[in-house]
Amino acid sequence: MSIKSVNQYPISQLFDTDGKMVFEIPKYQREYTWGSYQWENLFDDLLDNQPGYFLGTIICIDTSIDAINAPKREVVDGQQRLTSISLLLCALYASIAQHKGQLDEDQQDDFSLLKRKLVLRNTASGIRVIPQSQNNNLEDYKGILAEQKLISPSPMPKFAGNRRIKKAFEYFKRRISKTIEEKKQDVVTVLFELLEKVNLSVMVMIEVSNHSAAYTLFESLNNRGTPLTAIDLIKNLLLAKLAGSESIDYYFTRWQAILENIGDDYAVQERFFRHNYNAFRKSLNKPFANPNDIRQFPLGAIATRSNLLDIYERIITRAPHEFLDELTDNAVLYSKIIVRDADSLSPALRDSYQSLSRVQGTPSYLLLLYLEKMKDDLGITESDIANIAQLMITFFVRRNLTDTPPTRDLTRMFMAVIDEIEQSGTKGQQVFSLVKEKLISSLASDSVFEEKLRGAIYTDNYDVARFILCKIAESGMTRETTVDLWKRNNNGVYIWTIEHIFPEGENITQAWVDMIGAGDQQKAKEVQAQCVHTFGNLTITAYNSTLSNKPFTDKRDRKDSEGNYIGYKNGLNLNNDVASQNDWSSANIIGRTDLLVDIILKMFEM
Repeated sequence: MSIKSVNQYPISQLFDTDGKMVFEIPKYQREYTWGSYQWENLFDDLLDNQPGYFLGTIICIDTSIDAINAPKREVVDGQQRLTSISLLLCALYASIAQHKGQLDEDQQDDFSLLKRKLVLRNTASGIRVIPQSQNNNLEDYKGILAEQKLISPSPMPKFAGNRRIKKAFEYFKRRISKTIEEKKQDVVTVLFELLEKVNLSVMVMIEVSNHSAAYTLFESLNNRGTPLTAIDLIKNLLLAKLAGSESIDYYFTRWQAILENIGDDYAVQERFFRHNYNAFRKSLNKPFANPNDIRQFPLGAIATRSNLLDIYERIITRAPHEFLDELTDNAVLYSKIIVRDADSLSPALRDSYQSLSRVQGTPSYLLLLYLEKMKDDLGITESDIANIAQLMITFFVRRNLTDTPPTRDLTRMFMAVIDEIEQSGTKGQQVFSLVKEKLISSLASDSVFEEKLRGAIYTDNYDVARFILCKIAESGMTRETTVDLWKRNNNGVYIWTIEHIFPEGENITQAWVDMIGAGDQQKAKEVQAQCVHTFGNLTITAYNSTLSNKPFTDKRDRKDSEGNYIGYKNGLNLNNDVASQNDWSSANIIGRTDLLVDIILKMFEM
């Protein structure tokens, strides 16, 4: 990690009136988000503690071209705190200005110095802290400074009072007024005591050489503000590199379009950036090849969470425009794979990609991204990709139950498939054959898979168990009887869930003891321990909580208030054999397990 300096400064020195240091928050960082909770904590901490109170840490990158004239520091972490402190100083300036006629000579000097903490000396608009411009942050801030005649006249933007910058300023003014009332002392004395508290409060400024070093620091520092993610920093670096060529708004809009395709889930964003590199690492590394470097991949053999930023920082620094173009195209392709817009996909591709996600097949997305990007060069069609995705579904059903190959090997395995496609020049239908061959060679044997299917599948892997049960049920649906087994309620929970026919609860009711154990509770517990979580005892219903520990026939014949069957007669073919039974025993469970395992082995045969 390249740390240039770490220094502790009182606010009076950080905002040195004789210096020209400017703290700039790039417009492409997140907007100002602090609210009353954070404002209150900041003010109370300053009020309640002794002078010299530690306010926190900021991380900056030196972006100065001219070290003498207004040296700049790009604030990559700590912008919320720094903006809030400058607004507090501005509120103190406004409050002192109301009593300007009462100031003695020393206080007049201090008042003048306060102005220079906010605005550079001998300038009309050279502000010390430059907030980023999202949601009118910068314009609102300038409007406040202009109102106090700290800078040239600048109109207060419309609706500024509804936004956080102006609200923070007004909050600090109210707290200052309230403090004066509570102190019951001379107003000017109280104001300068508050100013002294702010001036003597301390911040640590860490200067680093690049964004990668900044991100490494985020892992170990616990700041009050929300830390930036690797994706935030990739964006910051990219837009900083592009800022001089065209309007930054244009590039910011393009970045937003990328995120719109990927979604706002950070885990998905990070996964996309890893997959993007791992899928195309050969072409991405080509410009970095060096005859004196024996490494095949100078940027890194594989993108991980820990080296992601370092890889992309080098790619962006070399060719930011090319990077943005490629990333834009690849994000559109990735949006297909994660089904961001289901209506834009063919039914076969949509169903394949949705099922692959449901069976926890996301490690394969890097290969699918490669195939989507290169399909014309490879001579494959969308239908071919859908077939490969179906192959992946079968692979992940088997892999996720047997844990073979292990999770840690999956990324490298799919990268190796890409390498072999490229090295062998495989095209057309042979692409499917190659993928299938590689997947089969990595899987556990059929006997191991079958052994897992006959075990406690519910506890081994609930998600795969539910996926398989849903697939069996869906295979028996017609257009008239189709039910969406993947529908979620308002809380995001599946409506259709796994139901244990013989209940799994520790307290087995007498009705079940009589049926499953012939009146012998110990026998009933033994059957429960051996069979309750196996496929033969599992089904899918939309009313699991209403069935619960009820006797078998009640669960079988249960109806809702409108007379519709909601128990095992709910119309799913998965339940047909259960609905025809009058009782339920260990023999029923074992027999149904045999039946379902045979179906599953055929359904997910490689």
